[in-house]
Amino acid sequence: MANILDKIVEQKKREVAQLPARLIAAGDLRDALLERGERRDFLSALRKPCRGDIALIAEVKKASPSAGVICQDFDPVRIAKEYEAAGASCLSVLTDEKFFQGSLDYLRQIRAAVKLPLLRKDFIIDERQILESIEWGADCILFILAILSDEHLKKFHSLAAEAGLAALVEVHDEAELERALKIGATLIGVNNRDLKTFKVDLATTERLAAMMEDGRWKMAKTSAPSSILNSPSSPLLVAESGIRTRADVERLKKCGAKAILVGESLMRGGNIQAKVRELIG
Repeated sequence: MANILDKIVEQKKREVAQLPARLIAAGDLRDALLERGERRDFLSALRKPCRGDIALIAEVKKASPSAGVICQDFDPVRIAKEYEAAGASCLSVLTDEKFFQGSLDYLRQIRAAVKLPLLRKDFIIDERQILESIEWGADCILFILAILSDEHLKKFHSLAAEAGLAALVEVHDEAELERALKIGATLIGVNNRDLKTFKVDLATTERLAAMMEDGRWKMAKTSAPSSILNSPSSPLLVAESGIRTRADVERLKKCGAKAILVGESLMRGGNIQAKVRELIG
């Protein structure tokens, strides 16, 4: 029996099949970034939070397969502006339509309204989606290891790196973390939600953060690009999902998370700015 992630990927394959057929090279992505103009540095924004003691990637999210509609009065631009005013470092914008009621148009509208770097939150399975992400306004894209082979992961991550596009590489277990480290990911997101069962456990971040802290990331980098091998620091760790209170944030900070990605608890809170201030300190 197919789980929700399998269903999402099958739908995504149908959507990708509708895109114009073409081979994408790093040069195509660089050209698209140059044509778009203004560059917003996603990773730097996380390394230096504009407010508080941890960087926040605040998510513009109307619905999810597990929770249904999260925000009835959904105005993506208004929400994005509130996040920016409250001190978010970056924004995540859901663009999947069928399962999350998102839209690529939200990405474009939000880019025109705020100055923060933007993550396109979607299920990337084809390099044409990387070009599409740039064209619609993304500064960062998401690679979910649970849906990517090693071949695709290496190819997609290399394309993004060569083009100068940030990539949040999302993992959920030790094997996926090893894979992320081996390709030299500089931005690793630990999803506390199991995308197959949708169960959430903050201990997932603690467990994988410990694996990074004990130095295994250095050993895993042996096949990574030389620029990564020469880097003295470990990748920046982003904790994702299930973050509802300041106590949750303190717990994740303690284990090494430098940033958090939060959507549902911000959207449900009613007062977005107060909730942001509570979380980031």
